[in-house]
Amino acid sequence: MKAINAIRMGGVDVLPLVEGGKGVAVSNGATAGAWAAAGGVGTFSAVNADSYDAQGEIIRQTYSGKTRRERHEELVEYGIKGGIAQAIEARERGGPNARIHANILWEMGGAERVIRGILDGAKGMVNGITCGAGMPYRLADIAREYGVHYYPIVSSGRAFSALWKRSYSKARELLGGVVYEDPWLAGGHNGLSNSEDPRKPESPFPRVLALRNQMREFGLGDTPIIMAGGVWWLEEWEDWIDNADLGPIAFQFGTRPLLTQESPISDAWKKRLITLQPGDVSLQNFSPTGFYSSAVHNEFLGELEARSERQIAYSSEAMGDHTAEYLVGPRRRPVWVTPHDNARAQSWEKAGFTETLRTPDNTLVFETPEAAREIIDDQVACMGCLSHCRFSNWTQNGPDYTNGKRADPRSFCIQKTLQDVAHDGSLERNLMFAGHNAYRFTSDPFYSNGFVPSVKQLVERILTGR
Repeated sequence: MKAINAIRMGGVDVLPLVEGGKGVAVSNGATAGAWAAAGGVGTFSAVNADSYDAQGEIIRQTYSGKTRRERHEELVEYGIKGGIAQAIEARERGGPNARIHANILWEMGGAERVIRGILDGAKGMVNGITCGAGMPYRLADIAREYGVHYYPIVSSGRAFSALWKRSYSKARELLGGVVYEDPWLAGGHNGLSNSEDPRKPESPFPRVLALRNQMREFGLGDTPIIMAGGVWWLEEWEDWIDNADLGPIAFQFGTRPLLTQESPISDAWKKRLITLQPGDVSLQNFSPTGFYSSAVHNEFLGELEARSERQIAYSSEAMGDHTAEYLVGPRRRPVWVTPHDNARAQSWEKAGFTETLRTPDNTLVFETPEAAREIIDDQVACMGCLSHCRFSNWTQNGPDYTNGKRADPRSFCIQKTLQDVAHDGSLERNLMFAGHNAYRFTSDPFYSNGFVPSVKQLVERILTGR
């Protein structure tokens, strides 16, 4: 195994080990500070981060605003206060020389306001901004304004090229690194393009090499690329280390830090991780962001899959094959479906799925009365946690704050489920993000006999190559 030596990143020498930023209270000041203290780059999530009361207890994010816009303002305030609290804790735990990054999602509601509020309120405590989920053109402007480095997350050289030509070339000196997040291996939201097949994973090496070649065209041959997704034992990536073709490479760990003493996830979640088997993490497209995402398959995802199966197309008048009349809703308004779909609908009704919900694609999905009521209640309670949300039809751009489309009942309230699972909620009834290598907790001897390492112990173990 080659020695893991420090690389130059963000103007300083650090171990090429980066903690992945896991949104909504999972990567926090405790994990980021401990990771940075061990010599790597610690990352706390600035996505709806936790803040604390005078007794040090977590303040649960509840909303009293009567309108979505009012609740959105509450959400932004929570985000700023929480991000500041996590930055302070990360700096205190990591020390004055620690490298601390804040991770934001460009498509989160109020992203620019939140990160500016954090950087204003935690001056000098954040060294870099990591940002993905969309095309964050203005990331370089924010970095220049506050004198911090920036680390865009991309899944292809083409995406980086677009960012560079439109914006980043004007802030070359502050580009600390480029995160390549593999769309088939990484946990959370993934940047699959329309031309890529979610069922046909591609090897990361040629994709990262293409990214490096694109960066070299821009004079960025010495800017680190951070490989994110699928990294477990570094000995499996030995060919990447000190590889002249790839240039300087760092490795990001998102899933492994979940199972550490500092990790804030529940003990039940940690125990679940060491029981996962190959295939237990699935790539699915139910997220209200519109991106694919990778999460542990559980009852929550199973119900979303089943809901989409209970779906038929309809038209507002009889045409083509749509010759069977079907009555929808309490007012029994007629729509037309195919005779085959009419028979399917009747069978679902007999099974208890008596409520029909319209989608933006002129289809009907069938649910139980209880599930349908929960969907509608969640849509009504929207607080605008995303810049655009297909589940609730929210958009943060006025004047009416809607995207002009029907809210999509095939999706879900992502803020509700991620807040709940991060704060001891049900592991079966919520979304649990994880990378596709999470099953390796079960077979990795490092975790035998239920061992849960500290972050320091984990980093030391990673440096051995295994």
